[in-house]
Amino acid sequence: MKAMRMAAVTLVALTALGFFASPALAQAAPEASAPSWFDAYVAAGGWCGWIIVFCSFVGVALMIEHTVTIKRDKLAPPQLVDEIEGMFENEEYQEALELCEAEPGYLTNILAAGLPKINAGFDVMKAAMADVREEEAIKLMQKISYLSLVGNISPMLGLFGTITGMIEAFSVIASLGAAVTPSDLAHGIEIALVTTFQGLLVAIPCMTAYFIFKNKVIKTVLEIQAVADELVERFRGK
Repeated sequence: MKAMRMAAVTLVALTALGFFASPALAQAAPEASAPSWFDAYVAAGGWCGWIIVFCSFVGVALMIEHTVTIKRDKLAPPQLVDEIEGMFENEEYQEALELCEAEPGYLTNILAAGLPKINAGFDVMKAAMADVREEEAIKLMQKISYLSLVGNISPMLGLFGTITGMIEAFSVIASLGAAVTPSDLAHGIEIALVTTFQGLLVAIPCMTAYFIFKNKVIKTVLEIQAVADELVERFRGK
């Protein structure tokens, strides 16, 4: 779990490093007229580049949120598990149900679905829990899917900016004809390159983080499933 957290933090750090290091090297060049890193790597992307920048903030926010919330101690707090287990040992099933309903979460939602089925039999109880467990797992996967959306849409926006820049460059060629100079084409080509760079810079860490969190969700779901099964195993045969 700590490794997952460190991986997410590393991704954010690499994103920031890639964004700031290259401009810093450009500023170290001897040309005094060189544009600032902000102009060269952000503003030069135009309106499409600003959308990609916005996506980068969304991606970083999602990484931080998932790192904080998607972990076993948040989805199945140990103290809550101990409290429910103590109620089961004392056969305080109604109190346990009320506690689960008062503390909604991944584990408590699963138990709250099964506890009312105690008298219907163990198999019926397990089936009710399995249905809710599947729903809760789907919710977690949907939650992290937005990170995948950011990772997939960013390079598409970069490609859109690339096409926009190339259209502008060829429009200049068509307008000026043989009199065209490299400086006339620079703006369009700059938009094409900068938006491509921005899109990849956002997509690579976001997609990497998505697969890390996807594996983390699968692992956490299996762990909580084992906890829930252990808690209700005492009802087998009753």
